[in-house]
Amino acid sequence: MADTPASADTPDLPGPRRTRALQPLLHDVVICVAAPAFAASSRDGQLRGARADGFYDHDRRLLHTLCLLIDGREPEPVGVQPLGPDRVRFTSVHRYPSDRTDDPTLIVERVRTAGEGESVLLRNVGTVARPLRVELTAATDLADIADVKRGLTGRAVPPTAPDVPAAALDWSSATGRARVRAVECPEAPETVAGPAGGTFTWARVVLPAGGSWRIRLAVTGRAVPAPPGHPVAASPHVPWSDPVVRGDRRLIALVRQGLADLRALRLADGSGRRAAPGDDQFIAAGCPWYLTLFGRDSLWSARMLLPLGTELARGTLWTLARRQGTVHDEFREEAPGRILHELRPAESQHGHGLLLPAHYYGSVDATPLFVSLLVDAWRWGLPAADVDGLLPYARRAMDWVVRTCDQDLNGLLRYYPRPGGLLHQSWKDSADAVRDAAGRHVEPPLALCEVQGYAYEAARGFADLLASRGAARRARELRTWAAGLRARFAEAFWIDSKEGPAARYVAIAVGRGLDPVSGPASNMGQLLGTGILDPQGCADVAAWLAAPELNSGWGLRSRSAAVPGFNPLSYHGGSVWTHDTAIAVQGLCASGRHAEAATLTDGLLDAAVHFSYRMPELYGGDARTETSPAPLAYPAACRPQGWSAASGVAVLAALLGLRPDAARRRLRLAPVHPGLLGPLAVSGLRLAGAELGVRTDRDGRTTVTGLPDGWRVETGGAAGAQPGPGAGSGTGAGAGGEHGT
Repeated sequence: MADTPASADTPDLPGPRRTRALQPLLHDVVICVAAPAFAASSRDGQLRGARADGFYDHDRRLLHTLCLLIDGREPEPVGVQPLGPDRVRFTSVHRYPSDRTDDPTLIVERVRTAGEGESVLLRNVGTVARPLRVELTAATDLADIADVKRGLTGRAVPPTAPDVPAAALDWSSATGRARVRAVECPEAPETVAGPAGGTFTWARVVLPAGGSWRIRLAVTGRAVPAPPGHPVAASPHVPWSDPVVRGDRRLIALVRQGLADLRALRLADGSGRRAAPGDDQFIAAGCPWYLTLFGRDSLWSARMLLPLGTELARGTLWTLARRQGTVHDEFREEAPGRILHELRPAESQHGHGLLLPAHYYGSVDATPLFVSLLVDAWRWGLPAADVDGLLPYARRAMDWVVRTCDQDLNGLLRYYPRPGGLLHQSWKDSADAVRDAAGRHVEPPLALCEVQGYAYEAARGFADLLASRGAARRARELRTWAAGLRARFAEAFWIDSKEGPAARYVAIAVGRGLDPVSGPASNMGQLLGTGILDPQGCADVAAWLAAPELNSGWGLRSRSAAVPGFNPLSYHGGSVWTHDTAIAVQGLCASGRHAEAATLTDGLLDAAVHFSYRMPELYGGDARTETSPAPLAYPAACRPQGWSAASGVAVLAALLGLRPDAARRRLRLAPVHPGLLGPLAVSGLRLAGAELGVRTDRDGRTTVTGLPDGWRVETGGAAGAQPGPGAGSGTGAGAGGEHGT
């Protein structure tokens, strides 16, 4: 997802000795988010203008300093308590050396709410009155999030105080505006505006024994000028169901926390429709760096949540359809039919010469993933009006995929980045994401293995959709084209291995002249379930995914630990990505490799325990042993992050083996045997608008309740090389109501 890893964002800082600015680390940063706003600080709650500290909205830092002093001293922090994805409470104490007790008698509580501001509560739990001097210092640089990510702090913007007493400070620059106002306080503060910041001062607060004193600050602001058509805050309506899960406690907690984080990451298309009951919503990629529309990330998040309804998929598809490429534009890397990669309020510098426009199309995978999301949503019962309305956009997207492959000498979906754009254009998009077995960087043009799987799956699925709409000729053409791609893939991507769990593995990519990039990597896991692999290929890939060099014991490493260049804390060179592991689990389940799927799932769920079930974007790929400590989050990882938060639902659906087919009104079930991970029961799933329940007992029997009228259930058997996670096939037995096998 990220444009560049932390090590690449290194602009020079001014000074007598030139140093390099580094991307701020986030491992100990406390974040609360209500997209498009968020707030970040250290664990003591103070905002000091360092690192990523601040209140933000629409990629603009509204405030980077908000420092509390009591009697000229900072309170001493004692704890942090999340009150939800959007709120957090910081508790501190203010102690007096003259007290005869070691117990703190003045407790300070700051409750910060993303998109609103914060409150400060002082409680005197002692036996004597306390006279206090309370000060809050506020300052900002109104910086763009891209500059903050590069480790830059801008010049302080001088504040102004309103002529009319309003207990407020205002900041204004060419790119943003901000205001901090005391909206609730027992008495008005003295407000002073200086060249580098402003201060609210309550010079004499007398707090009686057992008494309390509270103020509330509102933090507001926006970018200037307001970007037209940019995403806005979503309506209160949540576009998915709230399932009830019974089974493994780790999975229950992962699903619950993930859905809470996803609610906070919702955005809506500012240029879209506002039809009841909700708007066209999608999931922002991640906080703090990517709190906006990312084609690939938003598509995967919506795809993972399809078992909870098709409404999020609908909103995501329409949001991207309205921004589908229409012309050839080299700077934006736009082309007719191509799906947007990233949307920002304005053009921005990302370090090391990376200059990206506000609307950027530099991804090779978002376009086939757009087609597959529509196909999967159709299979889950997306209303026909939306399917038919989105069909022209999917046609243009599929045309871009086919045209791009046909223009390639080897007939593969390959990317050719422009100078100054992203070097690599898949989910592994850091500058050193593609290395060979010797650890050498391999540069584009490249055809990545999983991207060929995406293209194959999109073509096969879209052929089915077109055939259902009477376009039989185009459907046959796409199936023929997909068969050719499958054959070319089989010829070009397999590498023989003298050592390892299987005799061969899939190359991460092929370069010019079909030279395969050696060295096992996690990318091959995303091929499972796309249909591009035959059964033997699925078995070979499954063996590699389960082997210790890729399976860390906490999840799937992005790069084999057995090759030079492996780094457990490299962005794409050995770390574990939550979503990548979840997609591999989906594919393993879809291809009938349940033992390997259970092994990866168990490791992922154990890792989730150590992250309090808020899974980071990625985490360390160190090997797990009986005595190893907990896994570490990648220091600059987004948390919460969209497809990481959605991964719990993806794993849940994979373990149940859910594969619907609305065209044939069939639901296929191939659940993982409860002997591997225990029995599982879920209610509140959504299928074609109906509420669905699925339960597997300890003996492996499966019961389905709430099937839509006319639907039938098919159970058993592995998907093998059949089309991807949304597909259904074969004949079924059973009827509506309750069905047991």
